[in-house]
Amino acid sequence: SLLVLNLMLIAQPVFADEGLTSNIKYALKRSTESNYASVLIALGVVIVLIYITGIIYAKLNVIGYKTIKKPNNITFTERRSEFIAYLCPVHTNDEAIGFINEIKSLHRKATHNVYAYILRDNNITRYSDDGEPQGTAGVPVLDILQKHGLTDICCVVTRYFGGILLGGGGLVRAYSTSAKLAVENADIMDMQECYRISFSMDYNLYSKVAYFLPQYEVKELSSKFEDNISMELLVKEKFTEDFRKKLIDVSNGKIDICISDKLFEDFS
Repeated sequence: SLLVLNLMLIAQPVFADEGLTSNIKYALKRSTESNYASVLIALGVVIVLIYITGIIYAKLNVIGYKTIKKPNNITFTERRSEFIAYLCPVHTNDEAIGFINEIKSLHRKATHNVYAYILRDNNITRYSDDGEPQGTAGVPVLDILQKHGLTDICCVVTRYFGGILLGGGGLVRAYSTSAKLAVENADIMDMQECYRISFSMDYNLYSKVAYFLPQYEVKELSSKFEDNISMELLVKEKFTEDFRKKLIDVSNGKIDICISDKLFEDFS
């Protein structure tokens, strides 16, 4: 409709009607104002959606995260170039830099020591191509870590040049493959916010409690069978309140429950 109004305005001499021209200009102005309003409303909706998405992501990021249990490394050869990928759990920027320098010292004669690391601390993300063509080394390594949802982790990929140029695509594939193999070879930990819950109960309650434990994905730390049965469990934050109520319900309130402060533990 806006296009039609503009065409009619251009054709004003043909119409030679001031009243008609005035009406066209008025309609064009109203149509333009309406389009501006629509754009502003759409932009506002987008901003709100981005804000909400950010809040949801931040909340999910607090509830749990994935990292590796211990350092590991793998070796990969591509067209006579040797790639050695090292993974290490780190928690601070200083720890990450220390690990990178350690690998560099170990491989002083290497052609490149490419790295990438991701930290929960201050949401830090860093990478380096270390002399490789821009975007062919550090970014592919970082991409592998992100695709596996890992954090508090540092990956260093050392390359010894084998005499054959790999090209941009070849380098991306080689560094991606090296990091991917290292991640697949690692012990991944599923760290969840949880509470340590301990309680004591009579023997006649044990079968009832044991029956519903799997429903809450608990991690059993200890069980003692003495005069009473004492259990110590890790319960994810999202289940904690319902779990506490369930214990009280099945015992008719005749159970002693102790809940610790919140902590992160591995539920893998």
